[in-house]
Amino acid sequence: MRTPEAAWRIKAAAGGRRSRLQAVRARGHVSGLRPAPPPWRPQRSEEAKAFVSAFLKRSMPKMKDEAIQDVLSRKAVILEHYARKRKKQKRKKPKSFTAKQRREMRLFEIEPEQQRYAIFLPLHELWKQYIRDLCYGLKPDAQPQMVQAKLLKADLHGAIVTVTKSKCPSYVGITGIILQEFKHVFKIITRDDKVKVVPKLNNVFSLEIDGFISYIYGSKFQFRASERSAKKFKLKGTIDL
Repeated sequence: MRTPEAAWRIKAAAGGRRSRLQAVRARGHVSGLRPAPPPWRPQRSEEAKAFVSAFLKRSMPKMKDEAIQDVLSRKAVILEHYARKRKKQKRKKPKSFTAKQRREMRLFEIEPEQQRYAIFLPLHELWKQYIRDLCYGLKPDAQPQMVQAKLLKADLHGAIVTVTKSKCPSYVGITGIILQEFKHVFKIITRDDKVKVVPKLNNVFSLEIDGFISYIYGSKFQFRASERSAKKFKLKGTIDL
């Protein structure tokens, strides 16, 4: 039998334990602590289906429930991603000068004080080195047909040419360095510092470099320098001017 005094002591001890537990909980709440989470348990199939359905509705708001269920019946689910289409910026091509503007600006005119044969001799030396590199060194055993084919497509600015045949006798014998090549004419500077404009039509020109002589029929050569690189020429020349 418990005496009244023993019963009172038991109640006091229980009350003390209860007050201490309340104090610990209060301190934990104040310091930001949370009670331990409940033990992990796997989701039930119904809960999982509900979660997936809700997730798909949020991810694909434009699709109906029937379409979502149809997607769920497949193996893979591809979530929609609404990316903004980047507009391709068109590059503006720089506008080139017209033929009229070039004439007005005199881009192709050589100043009188610059019209001297000696000034363009270094250009001729550069052209010879360019042709040697183009023709693999221009060795003595090089095939003339190969050299002819390379020269027909090469840049001729700086080459020394001679008019060997022409329907106009006054052009025959003109020799000089090519300063400018146009579609229909050569602009040549002679040894006496005179600039001559010689048409390609009805004229035959000769080039000589390291013992190789090449003939150019101007009537078949009426192209710009940039167009000749892609042009196919017949190596068999014609005797007609």
